[in-house]
Amino acid sequence: MTYITARHARIVRALALIYDRAMSRYRRALTGSTFFFTLVAYRRRPILCDDVILRALRGAILAVRSRRPFTIDAWVQLPDHLHCIWTLPQDDTNFSRRWSEIKHHVSYACHGMYDGPALSQRMKRSRLATIWQPRFWEHRIRDERDLSQHVDYIHINPVRHGHAQHASLWPYSSFARYVRNGIYPADWCGPVDETGLCWE
Repeated sequence: MTYITARHARIVRALALIYDRAMSRYRRALTGSTFFFTLVAYRRRPILCDDVILRALRGAILAVRSRRPFTIDAWVQLPDHLHCIWTLPQDDTNFSRRWSEIKHHVSYACHGMYDGPALSQRMKRSRLATIWQPRFWEHRIRDERDLSQHVDYIHINPVRHGHAQHASLWPYSSFARYVRNGIYPADWCGPVDETGLCWE
């Protein structure tokens, strides 16, 4: 497993001031409610980067956003969990409804593909899918510094979990968008790879 090296930690600390200033260029005023989320696969099975789930999740997000708008500020998807930051419209905090619809859409699109022996009798009776854990974790972003720290956490997460040596090497992340927008240098915490990303 790969861990953040002392060099990476120094880079993150050294660039914190730059990110604080850069984030103000990137971010609009905090008008809506901004939240950090963590969702986990059922029993932490490594299925969330499967092509069928990636396609279903992308379709679910597009469908839900067309009815209940929100902005995806940052995203990373790992095999057994995902982290993201959303900004909802002014005076709207109903992220639970959005996540419920997204999770339902993905479960419906992948119906029967991930049942296996992990499906309990209660789940079969209730017609629950074995893709997502029932709940999710959320944190309301308090200010620009809190936002910057959570965006960094999202983009370094594949490195922390040993899925990639550098943030630029993980394909299921909003990292490339941050590089294009000048918020991160292309070699943030490692060398550049020309990988195209799925969540842009």
